[in-house]
Amino acid sequence: MNTAGKIRSWDGAARWRLGEGGRVVFTNGVFDLLHVGHIALLEAARREGACLIVGVNGDASARRLEKGPDRPLVPQDERARVLAALACVDCVVIFEQDTPLELIRHLRPHVLVKGADYERSAIVGADEVEGWGGRVVRVPLVPGRSTTELTRRLRGE
Repeated sequence: MNTAGKIRSWDGAARWRLGEGGRVVFTNGVFDLLHVGHIALLEAARREGACLIVGVNGDASARRLEKGPDRPLVPQDERARVLAALACVDCVVIFEQDTPLELIRHLRPHVLVKGADYERSAIVGADEVEGWGGRVVRVPLVPGRSTTELTRRLRGE
């Protein structure tokens, strides 16, 4: 099976989304050095609907998040490819903007999922999703699991 076909352009994802029955779920992130915290978030997100679209920050977008001078460690196409290989992920879309707001408006998901480290007021796209009748779900984090923590350990910090 070649799961690379799950990686779609914005318009390709919008066309694909229209063909899906049931609730469409969206989450987003950098997903640099995929770890168990990411997997827990993605699996929880997938349980919220019939299919899961994952927005991935492009390399330039990820750098603007100021996660560190050497981030992202893994190029955007490789991060997207790894996510596409996961059974819980149905569609992957790369975005270059600072936030996923334009992509969320373009795809109009029924459910928006983020980690519980985000307050509802800080979740980009929450007002829009709720405005068209959708809902926002905050998923508990796996304690002590983050890419930032992994990179610190790798550096011996």
